[in-house]
Amino acid sequence: ENSKPPANPDRVDKSENLPPKPPPPPQPPADLAKSLATLQHGLDGELKSGKIGLKLEGRGLVVSLREATFFASGDDGVATGSESILAKIAAEIQGFGNPVRLEGHTDSKPIHNSRFRSNWELSVARSIAMLELLRQKFGIAPERLSVAGYAENAPVDTNDTEEGRARNRRVDLVILSDEAVKSEPAAVGGRIP
Repeated sequence: ENSKPPANPDRVDKSENLPPKPPPPPQPPADLAKSLATLQHGLDGELKSGKIGLKLEGRGLVVSLREATFFASGDDGVATGSESILAKIAAEIQGFGNPVRLEGHTDSKPIHNSRFRSNWELSVARSIAMLELLRQKFGIAPERLSVAGYAENAPVDTNDTEEGRARNRRVDLVILSDEAVKSEPAAVGGRIP
């Protein structure tokens, strides 16, 4: 056992006693307030005409894509006339790495056609159709995208009037906030445990 002090105590390497250096800071998150302002400016006409809705929530920036603009009644095919609107939204999404969830919603009237057995199926099919368009036509990385279907269970308006039902029929494109990403499965947005 050697308990002699070092010959020159001023030259002792004290780095062994220091805490480890913190990891480098993560990439800056998307400034969702700035994205909201950009989309409000770029989609002013669509907002005023009610084709889309925009709002900033704790979970992220929500872009509501109304059925009348993006889908035929009871169908999941994205209307080709809506692609110019989607191009503006996709350009904003491409500017940062936040995950995007596409959430399908319907009104409370049961669907009656040969393609979909329920509003659940329709809401998910529309979310998937929108995901595929964002991925294939606009090049949004698939690992950033997810879908959810809520059918009639998350209305934004009453289902007692035609106007209310029309507002409820939508796909919400949610650009997830950094806080919301924390509650998502680990691989969403490229985070691997």
